[in-house]
Amino acid sequence: MATATTDPISIKLDQLFGAADTNNDGYVEWADYQRIVDRYLSTYKIDKRDRMAQALTVAYQMYWAELLRHADGNDRLSKEQFHHANRAASVDTSRFNMVEGLAHTIFDVMDTDGDNTISKAEFGKYLDVWNITDPAAMDAFQYLDTDGDGVISRHEFIRAVREFFYSSDLDAPGSLIFGRLSR
Repeated sequence: MATATTDPISIKLDQLFGAADTNNDGYVEWADYQRIVDRYLSTYKIDKRDRMAQALTVAYQMYWAELLRHADGNDRLSKEQFHHANRAASVDTSRFNMVEGLAHTIFDVMDTDGDNTISKAEFGKYLDVWNITDPAAMDAFQYLDTDGDGVISRHEFIRAVREFFYSSDLDAPGSLIFGRLSR
């Protein structure tokens, strides 16, 4: 009996879709991303008028615009459309490099003390933003900290985001950015 194999990127995009569909209606739309932005601002205690808040909002708006561009203009994306749009937008850097641009902005928000690293506590807040409550999710921190110095550097974080979108290795540190994957 043959077993079906699921594409590793699809497994990760399923996880991202589940986290991004903040109202659990089976679609992702701008309102979902606005709720995510609002969660970042609330969790990290950033005023909506702060430059950091504006940068985060603009980065997510650009990401959303790229998803829409690759989804043929739909203003709400089913899981299948979300997969297609993310795959296309992650490799199309002609307008906005979503993997790099959004990742740097999120890193800046997470780095609350400005030391250009993410501590375990700062990473814990990131999990709160995404409503990741699985206790094992915090274990991902040690895998993202690839040099073992107790913090996640900007380089390690950007590398992890790249791995999330591009690596077929489900055990790569970036594949664990939202916690352990169910296969």
